[in-house]
Amino acid sequence: MRTFGGVEAGGTKFSCVLGSDPDHILSERTIRTTTPEKTLAQVIEFFAEASEPISSIGIGSFGPVELNQSSRFYGYITTTPKPHWQNTDVLGTISRALKMPIFIDTDTNVAGLAETKWGSAQSLNFVLYVTVGTGIGGGYIIDGKPYHGMLHPEIGHMRIPHDKKQDPFPGACSFHGDCLEGLASGPAIHKRWGIPGENLSLNHPAWIFETDYVAMGLVNLICTLSPQRIILGGGVMRRIELFDQIRTKVRDLAKGYFDQPQFQDKISEYIVPPMLGTRAGVLGALALAKDRLAS
Repeated sequence: MRTFGGVEAGGTKFSCVLGSDPDHILSERTIRTTTPEKTLAQVIEFFAEASEPISSIGIGSFGPVELNQSSRFYGYITTTPKPHWQNTDVLGTISRALKMPIFIDTDTNVAGLAETKWGSAQSLNFVLYVTVGTGIGGGYIIDGKPYHGMLHPEIGHMRIPHDKKQDPFPGACSFHGDCLEGLASGPAIHKRWGIPGENLSLNHPAWIFETDYVAMGLVNLICTLSPQRIILGGGVMRRIELFDQIRTKVRDLAKGYFDQPQFQDKISEYIVPPMLGTRAGVLGALALAKDRLAS
């Protein structure tokens, strides 16, 4: 059995894994995200110390990431608000050190890839993975492959209705203020209420705003992408109690327009948490390494 590497590159931590699939993991390491120099050096060290030959490595990275292979900035993290990480050559740094096939995509694309291969969206052709956490991002998987266009989809920066009389919070996005990410990400919750979301009680008014905004974003995505299933991951969505509120609000906002069972008695099967949980990203990076090497 061939061995592959996977890296989930996150704003808080980098998760590294060696193996071939969820049932065959040889080793793992978690690295705290500090500066690019220190963090990437530890990633390189993990794979350089492997006792078995590695066929290829996949990276699922926070972004924005340049994925146009004809660009001289291919494989760079570009205009991220993450301090120190703007214009960081993630792919090139690791490739030059390890000298093996290495592939990169967004963290949400690879998480969606893992869920279609091993998780809650197996056998489906059009799958949307949305993460609501430190940022808000999305990956759209079509026939088992992540969708790319001019850029990778920037779901978190869509503009959604914002009633400033009801909700005067200006938003937390350093680029757009009150885009979806600026209103509903984990840092937006913290900035709005002065308390991290994980410390707020379930009956706190924060969750009314949160589920309103997430539901608005999902309805926009359903109208434009028509996914067969939506998977909601990320730190904020670990509060599993939010799912029923979001499902109800999505159905209410649709106002009966979508005459499909997913919007009737099967909506709990349409908007779902990741079956692979917090491991979707790193396992998706492993899937990327396998799939891209074979293509």
